Amino acid sequence: MHNKIVLIVGAGDYIGAAIAKRFAKGGFTICLGRRNGEKLAPLLSEIESSGGKAFGFTMDARKEENVEEIFKKIEQEIGSIELVIFNVGGNVVFPILETTSRVFRKVWEMATFAGFLTGREAARYMIPRKKGSIFFTGATASLRGANGYSAFAAGKAGLRGVAQSIARELGPHNIHVAHLIIDAGVDTAFVRQRIKSSGVDPETLASDTLMNPKSVAEAYWNLHHQTRDGWTFEMDIRPFAETW
Repeated sequence: MHNKIVLIVGAGDYIGAAIAKRFAKGGFTICLGRRNGEKLAPLLSEIESSGGKAFGFTMDARKEENVEEIFKKIEQEIGSIELVIFNVGGNVVFPILETTSRVFRKVWEMATFAGFLTGREAARYMIPRKKGSIFFTGATASLRGANGYSAFAAGKAGLRGVAQSIARELGPHNIHVAHLIIDAGVDTAFVRQRIKSSGVDPETLASDTLMNPKSVAEAYWNLHHQTRDGWTFEMDIRPFAETW
């Protein structure tokens, strides 16, 4: 059985991957859940080639039975989960008249419902142990809406409400629940191409205008290692150039 296990739900190629590598560097066994589990292979290989331990799972966090199954499998076969990070995105932009009921419902399922299922299952195992951390990745849309963001803002605001409620309930059980607001262009080839398509040369941007995923990962690492007399519930992470 492994000590210090972190489960990252929604382990994407950038922020999720950076968080996984940071915690692996810190000695954690990494469990990764992603809807297309086969896409985890390069990240798993990178972690293990660096001396870490990592396990990947095909996981659709919108499916109650699937979430329950993955948690049970990890707890029984790998060890007790110390930290759960819900990192599912769901960012879409549609004018209100182009926001179909299907789009709205799907975004809500990804952002709010999946977060609820993940948080509830984490609590099921952590409450009896009287320890653990549950972190939810949010966005500025968690706090306020914007043009074209009715579906995304509703989903992320719902997730924040889930996080706040769970934090109030689980704090007395020695379980640290936090909600992280991340609002920035992450420094990836995709984002740089999007900036270029808007008529701006990304090479002319001031240093640190785009967010390095490693910087976000470091924030998650530090958050998990706070002492319980000074737990942070909500943390806003953005580059210096990002407007409020």
